[in-house]
Amino acid sequence: MDDSTETDLVALAVRALAAGRARAFDDVTVALAQRCDSPEGARSVTCAVVESLRLATTGAWERGWQPADVHRMAVRGLGTDEQGVVVDVMSDELGRYAPTTVDPQWWSQLEALEGGAWWPPSQSWLEARRRRGNDWLTLLTTALTVLHLVQTLPGIERLSPLPGSATPTTPTTGGSSWSGPAAGGRGGAGAGPAASRHVDSRVLERVRMLLAKAESTTFEAEAETFTAGAQALMARHSIDVALLSEREPGAGDGAPRGRRIGIETPYDGPKASLLTAVATANSCRMVWTRSLGFGTVVGFESDLESVELLFTSLLVQANTRMLAEGARADHRGRSRTRAFRSSFLTAYAHRIGERLREVRDAETEAAAPAARTRGQELVPLLAARTEKVEATVGAWFPTVRTRSAGSVRDAEGWHVGRAAADRASLDGAAVRAGVGRRRRG
Repeated sequence: MDDSTETDLVALAVRALAAGRARAFDDVTVALAQRCDSPEGARSVTCAVVESLRLATTGAWERGWQPADVHRMAVRGLGTDEQGVVVDVMSDELGRYAPTTVDPQWWSQLEALEGGAWWPPSQSWLEARRRRGNDWLTLLTTALTVLHLVQTLPGIERLSPLPGSATPTTPTTGGSSWSGPAAGGRGGAGAGPAASRHVDSRVLERVRMLLAKAESTTFEAEAETFTAGAQALMARHSIDVALLSEREPGAGDGAPRGRRIGIETPYDGPKASLLTAVATANSCRMVWTRSLGFGTVVGFESDLESVELLFTSLLVQANTRMLAEGARADHRGRSRTRAFRSSFLTAYAHRIGERLREVRDAETEAAAPAARTRGQELVPLLAARTEKVEATVGAWFPTVRTRSAGSVRDAEGWHVGRAAADRASLDGAAVRAGVGRRRRG
């Protein structure tokens, strides 16, 4: 071990972790920490670790992973210190590219993780962490654990251009769009063009406000009305973008894209059903990768943001109502709380999907006459967009199978969950007023 280079020792440590040889991993990490006793040794070890993590992160991008995806895996399996290192490593790697050559969605993900280079240009993130007072052994143990995670991430569908290959273009009407060479690998077909940024921030802000009100109210009828209002706004915005895309192709929202949304245990099956319901009601499709804890939503950019916002809010609302129901026991006193809650969420997802589709259908029907006066037929247009989404799903997921997320094992949970999703009428006055104000604005 004394004759090994620092790079050799880093690789040896990762192999020990992969083989589950904890003692061997500790021995190698101690040896690396001891080399940091001298300034020259510390520099050599730092370079080896930082460069190994850069290469591993680049490899993860090539295998289809994005910043939010990598961080999600860190949250699932590692501690808070390792999660912080993951963010630093991704910030370091992405910082090597010109900002305009990285898909804006990646920067948004990194910003949501509070990422970015907080260390001075003269130092690496590892050296900066050491200067904060962390000892070398702890730092190296954390960094090598992260290296093992990133190196062992499996291949998944590539949903956007790789960092360094996205290129900005200028649409004919406002906003900005991005494109890049066709993203190869398992998600290659149709994955090249990145998103057109035609998601009206004013609409999204109003949607967020409505959903925040839905989450904060203690009255279920109010929550349902606010949620329906948000869906109506999102549906109308989606229709507006679709009509614009047909009239002015260069100003539309381009080709379908994909976005991964976390689906965590417990009750991941019913949660996946809820995401499927929200996606379908907003002209998207969802493919669940259960083993990795996420669903990939495929659709046009104008719809993807809506799906994520609405799913997150509905999950909060569903959990609040589910927990308010309390525990359940059978006639023998045995707990049936898990079965009750699973059935509650499944029924909630089923009924919410029906209600969201009712709102979207109503908006489509209301918008069709105005579109027709401009020579546009809305229903065939939306059907054509759905076909493009389906084609993209088929290209990215050629072996996808349709299956049930799980059976309902508690009748009470089903009925209570359905009632929770069915508390208020979606065509209430508050919804109409909210939509009306948006149209007049």
